Amino acid sequence: MRVLVIYRPVSEHARVIDDFIRDFKSRIHDANFEVVDMDSREGISLLSLYDIAQAPAIIALREDGQMIQSWTGQTMPLINDVAYYAHA
Repeated sequence: MRVLVIYRPVSEHARVIDDFIRDFKSRIHDANFEVVDMDSREGISLLSLYDIAQAPAIIALREDGQMIQSWTGQTMPLINDVAYYAHA
């Protein structure tokens, strides 16, 4: 599976996401996820493809690209919830 964290690094919500990423990496060492700038070509494409209108967004995808779960907005999910998808 693939977990994406999509956000704007220079914004009002950047600190919340940066803290989440730091805490996630410190607690879940072998989990895998990608950080994508929402203003990059890839970020714009992903937001459009998965019809995500609110940022920041964390998206869990199957290997074939099908979205399994998403969390959007400033309220971050529990680390264990995201770790489940990052390990699978």
